[in-house]
Amino acid sequence: MYAQVLAQRFMQTPSTLVQQVQAAFAPGGWLERGQPQFRPRAGQLAMAEAVAQAIDEAQLLVVEAGTGVGKTFAYLVPALLSGYKVVISTATKALQDQLFERDLPRLLEQLGLPLRAARLKGRSSYVCQHRLAHIHQGQAAHDPQVLRALAQVQQWLPSTTSGDLSELPGLPEDLLPLVTSTRSNCVGHACAFWQSCHINHARAQALDAEVCVVNHHLLFADQQLQEEGVPPLLPQAGVVVVDEAHQLNDTGVQFAGITLSTRQLLGFARDAMKVTTQHARGLHPWLEALVGMEQAVLQWSAEAAALPVGTRHPWQGAAPDGVDAAAWQCQLQAVGRSLHWLWQALGSVAEAAPPLQQLQERTGQLLQTLALFARPTPVDAVRWLDRQIRHIALTQAPLTVAALLQAMVQPAPGAVPRQAWVFTSATLGDTPDLHWFTHTCGLQGARTLRVASPFNYPEQASLYVPPYAPPVYAQAEHSAFVAALASVGAQQLGGRTLVLTTTLKALRAIGTQLQRQLGMLEPIDVLVQGQGSRHALLERFRAGTLRGRGCMLVASATFWEGVDITGDALQLLIIDKLPFAPPDDPLVQARSRQQEGLGLNAFHDYLLPEAAMALKQGVGRLIRSETDRGMVVIADARLLEKGYGPRLLAALPPMRLLISPAAWQAELERLKHMKK
Repeated sequence: MYAQVLAQRFMQTPSTLVQQVQAAFAPGGWLERGQPQFRPRAGQLAMAEAVAQAIDEAQLLVVEAGTGVGKTFAYLVPALLSGYKVVISTATKALQDQLFERDLPRLLEQLGLPLRAARLKGRSSYVCQHRLAHIHQGQAAHDPQVLRALAQVQQWLPSTTSGDLSELPGLPEDLLPLVTSTRSNCVGHACAFWQSCHINHARAQALDAEVCVVNHHLLFADQQLQEEGVPPLLPQAGVVVVDEAHQLNDTGVQFAGITLSTRQLLGFARDAMKVTTQHARGLHPWLEALVGMEQAVLQWSAEAAALPVGTRHPWQGAAPDGVDAAAWQCQLQAVGRSLHWLWQALGSVAEAAPPLQQLQERTGQLLQTLALFARPTPVDAVRWLDRQIRHIALTQAPLTVAALLQAMVQPAPGAVPRQAWVFTSATLGDTPDLHWFTHTCGLQGARTLRVASPFNYPEQASLYVPPYAPPVYAQAEHSAFVAALASVGAQQLGGRTLVLTTTLKALRAIGTQLQRQLGMLEPIDVLVQGQGSRHALLERFRAGTLRGRGCMLVASATFWEGVDITGDALQLLIIDKLPFAPPDDPLVQARSRQQEGLGLNAFHDYLLPEAAMALKQGVGRLIRSETDRGMVVIADARLLEKGYGPRLLAALPPMRLLISPAAWQAELERLKHMKK
């Protein structure tokens, strides 16, 4: 059926996949007929042809496609025409939803292909009917805000077919762990809701569909699910596309990392109290043991009380840096003894009820994880401690995702179908061979392709580097300078300004100063990350001038990428300083040591390429269409003064370079009278 449809669509039997792709993208072809505003782009066609060839030859292909190339259609068209099952992985749930709800249906309709598409997310995205039914047995749900949200979920549940909690935006984070399951607390086939489980239904649909959209975390989890006896997706696929692939290494490291937190242990103790009270009351002194465990966990957490809050603390020896090793190990062992007693006691009653058996398995898993942190850190891993106000979290992670990816992309002997893997993003390297991505991910043998953006950057954008900016190590003075610069620009343009900072400290300093200067005295709304949801901030910023008031946004972290603002809303993008990774971050330190151990230069071979990619992502927020016009300001004189400056500049789009205050003022004046 599928082959007949393809033959009818392209009137070529037989026909190569490359020829079918060329026919689809050609003037007057199927894409233009289905989408009158479609215009053929040489770069998009080149990428689509490369993807088609990779599929035909079951190759690994890495493509850096500049902004505006149209990479989504460039990989979707050949993948959909291939006749293979296709798995597409995106970096975030938002991108996953966009692809599944907008891009994919539109293209399937234009090509007239009768393909079933499915979307699969992780457990934390779906409501767990079992946990929802038993939620009132716990104490956390008695919070008024949680109870209101819980009532909303219960009213919604009968009407949902997917069980996807994204259908209910704005749910409090405290509720989500109460109404979703994890691998450790899912009761499996013993669940009364097993047949109607939304996760099971989503997985079944994904297995049956010809096209499945997942996210990077699920991509890594697929192999683990196979080991647990769950039918995996990847072995069925002939084509695997990884979009926004620049995030793949960080996602893989997070996935492969092992974390144990005192919050997790205390939550487990509460669950254990509930289960043992219900199914094994009086058989062991549960209350005394679990209260003792909670006290041991709190005393263990107190050993790190002197560490600063909100940062990762290196951990290379027997204890995290700055913590007494003997006292740390003593408290760790006390927690271990409490868990071991509970594991033994549960073993004597586990056969009485499935929840007791499951609880014993969870106890054993926690014991294994705790034992891992009692041993020295492996040479190919890094370990750190996160200190928060009320809890601590211990993490051990691999340095790179290379081993995981290599195991995924290497097919099993005799595997059918043969697999093609396509990795793509707008930023994958600052060298022609895309070494930054391929080396980090262990894909040195992959074919690489760079497709330049079709935008006319010398005409559409300029780059101003103020030569008189204070040194970045003078943090207070530098943040004040950036705020003043942003104030001048925003007042000239009536808002239309986005400030991206490299640290939360700079975010707060710059945001506070701008709100004092402009928030009350000028008709400009100053939005600051953290003072509203990400969605609400972006919607207000995209709206531009409302009721005579312009808008500017000060943001950090996730706003550096995945933000698409076209039109007049953004004309001035200010980046406070070069985005070098913090040198005191444990993962950065470990990777730097690894580079030096290999005889490389940690700065030039690791830190500099990382900064180039982050800077390229940030700068990419400005020009998003052929009609956009604007100016980027990087308030860091090192870009002009240091020997590595030319390498960073070369990684950016070819914008006009401005280096004098007069040029800055002239460009502001030009933009003021120009519509994007």
